[in-house]
Amino acid sequence: METQSLWLGALRRPMRVLMIVLVAALVLVWLWLAIGSLFLGSGIDMSAILRPGDNVLVKLMLWLLLAVSLVASVYLSDTKGAIEVVPTGPIDILSLILSRLAMIAIVVIVGVMFYEVVARYLFAKPTLWANELSLWLAGFVFLLAGLYSMQQRSHIRIYTIYDMMPRWAQKAADTFTVVLIWAFFIALLWGGYDEVRDKLLRMETFGTAWDPPIPSTIKAGIVLIIGLVALQALSNLIADWNKAAELHTAADEIDEHEIANLKKALGADDNG
Repeated sequence: METQSLWLGALRRPMRVLMIVLVAALVLVWLWLAIGSLFLGSGIDMSAILRPGDNVLVKLMLWLLLAVSLVASVYLSDTKGAIEVVPTGPIDILSLILSRLAMIAIVVIVGVMFYEVVARYLFAKPTLWANELSLWLAGFVFLLAGLYSMQQRSHIRIYTIYDMMPRWAQKAADTFTVVLIWAFFIALLWGGYDEVRDKLLRMETFGTAWDPPIPSTIKAGIVLIIGLVALQALSNLIADWNKAAELHTAADEIDEHEIANLKKALGADDNG
């Protein structure tokens, strides 16, 4: 059964086909490189993938990897999770796309660490890159998780005083919160722009054997994604401005969908 489109509409099916085609092309290029490395002595390793030089196939694989990640993120963002907030504008959609990219990155991290464990303890051939690649991806996952939490209004909040306020005071408190978020971002941009520029211009690396550009990319990611968090906070304020006041209780923390799935798994009905 086809899942209902959230925002792509008629583009959902073409996007799915494009994703499948790109994944197939990526797998074929990867297999060709793997066969060449194993049987033809091409010598392609993770260092060559990080710095491909004039190797056309490695460059093609990297571009395909980027395209697959972006297209898959767009396609997956078109499906609403059971407890997710419905997007209300382009900023929400961008945050959803980036959140799906972070979810894909988590799967990649698990795969990389599994490979490292097998290589290290089963074949006694540890890698030089698994830990650093996982660290690199996890840094962006951490940042994008903050953006996703802002879009979903799921950051930890204490409502004891907030719920006692009249609606106009709640709006004032929300506005003050957004102003503080923007003040933090402007201060971060003011203090960090020169450092980010310098790190990117020299593409500062990690200083290890594999030597990925973790410092430069993570520093730039911090400034960029915090800026997106500030935009998302402003988008939330505008979207929620005319909503009626909500009364928050302990029952809000109960995930009815998850409870229903647990009952189904245990074979229990509503009476059991």
